Amino acid sequence: MNETEVVQPATEGTVVTMEEAPALTPTATSTQSDGAAPMTPETDQVKPNPLMQFLPFLLIIVVMYLFLFRGPKKKQQEHQKMVASLKKNDRVRTIGGILGTVLDVQDNEVLLKIDESNNTKMRVVPSAIAVVLTNGKTE
Repeated sequence: MNETEVVQPATEGTVVTMEEAPALTPTATSTQSDGAAPMTPETDQVKPNPLMQFLPFLLIIVVMYLFLFRGPKKKQQEHQKMVASLKKNDRVRTIGGILGTVLDVQDNEVLLKIDESNNTKMRVVPSAIAVVLTNGKTE
């Protein structure tokens, strides 16, 4: 086939063979006026910032620190302050639910008066004191 020949579309009922079909030539799909190379799939992708890739992991670590370490540590410090401020005649509740009045505070034990009528006393470790009660209210 000649380059100057014009191929007429096939009419109904006509069979076109491969020898008669026009040759397909590759054409440029995009042209750039600035003279730069055409965009390829490798140069089309933007590389992500490494910090942005690790940001979710950093957030998870911060949240885990706040929930697993900071919260219980703060609560433990408050409990130590409360135990250190115990004094005679404070009403307290132990972790076992026993209510009593502080009679004596030492470094490693607290003497509680449990029952007024029988004069029942109990020695507990300071960490067993759950709450200091004042006038029926929890501090």
